[in-house]
Amino acid sequence: MLIFINTVIVVAVLMVVVTLIWGVTTMARGGDEAKAKSNKIMRWRVGLQAVAIVALLIGFFVKAQLRGG
Repeated sequence: MLIFINTVIVVAVLMVVVTLIWGVTTMARGGDEAKAKSNKIMRWRVGLQAVAIVALLIGFFVKAQLRGG
C-alpha cells in the first residue's frame, strides 16, 4: 500500500513540474492565444498540485497508521 501511495506522490509531483514548465514556456511565446492557453495550463497545474497535496496527506496518514502512531 505504501509503495502505491509513494508512486502516486512521485507521479503527481512530476506532473506538476511538467505542467509548470509547459505553462511557462507557453507564456514566454507571447501573444493573446499563448496567454489564454498558458492561463488554462496553469489552472491544470493548480489542480494537479491539489492532487499531489492530497496524496501526500494520505501518505503521511497511512505511514503513521503503519507505525502505530
